[in-house]
Formats: sequence, structure tokens, C-alpha cells
Amino acid sequence: MIERPTHPAAIDDEMLLSQCEVAKGRSSGPGGQNRNKVETKVTLTHMPTGVSAHAGERRSSIENHRVAIFRLRLALATEVRLGVPSGEIRSALWMSRCKDARIVCNPEHWDFPALLAEALDVIYAAGLDARKASVRLCCTMTQLVKLVKDHPAAFEKWNRDRAAKQMHAMK
Repeated sequence: MIERPTHPAAIDDEMLLSQCEVAKGRSSGPGGQNRNKVETKVTLTHMPTGVSAHAGERRSSIENHRVAIFRLRLALATEVRLGVPSGEIRSALWMSRCKDARIVCNPEHWDFPALLAEALDVIYAAGLDARKASVRLCCTMTQLVKLVKDHPAAFEKWNRDRAAKQMHAMK
């Protein structure tokens, strides 16, 4: 298996946070006195890429921090592309989550952003062609499309980029 650099969406929390600027603030909207007086909104900006995410809907900054990290991972998976070498490219995580050509991972699971990032890297390396990418990832095309569809922002970006290359939209 060829070693690939680890995608920012797949690195551990400590390393990811060491690359981020953290800002806290107040959220707007309903929530009463606590929301108006306490800075519970958390915004994380990944400094190497400029990608950011925030969370402010929970009552505690600790919960918002956890949600913001997950959202940042999803944003990184959607926006940041790493090159894909030739040969075997599937990570140990991918192989553990893809059995009998089926990808098994709930979109709310902590592994989802890393799987999404890996799938999108291969899709983009395959010229946005889901069939070619699914062959490289040893899964069905339907499973691959379903994985990307589970994060609407990633699916919309993929279709926008396909449209820019005069390719039909994925359904």
C-alpha cells in the first residue's frame, strides 16, 4: 500500500486544533438570557487552508466546540483536495468501512468526514467520473454517490464542477 499524506479532515483533534484559530462569541436568535450574555458560539478557522466552521446553537461552549470541529472536518473534506498516487490508494479506514463493495458509515459518525475526503480525492483524481473512482475504491458507483450525497454541500460542489466540465449532473 502506498502512503498518502493524511487529509486535514482525517487528522486527530489535537493536531487539527493546533492548526486552527479559535474564536468565541455570542450567537443571535432565540435562547433567552443565557444566549445574550454568554459567549457560547465557537468559530474554528483552519489556518493552512482558510476553511472555517462555527457552531452556536447549543447552550454550552464545550458542546459547540465539539460540533464546530465536526463541521470543520466536513468543510475540509469538501473543499481540500489531495493528490492520489497510482496503485492501491485505499486507507485502512476505507477498507474497514467498505465491505463487499458497500460503504458502511452514518453521516453523523466521527469517521464520515475522513471517508468523504478520501472519496472526493479519488473522484477528483478520476476527472469527476464516479465509475472510475468507484473502481479505484473497490465499491459500487451507487454506494460512492450515496456517500457523497449524504453531505449535500459536497454533492452540490461535485455537480457544479461537473457542470463546468460540460458533464451531466449526478443524481
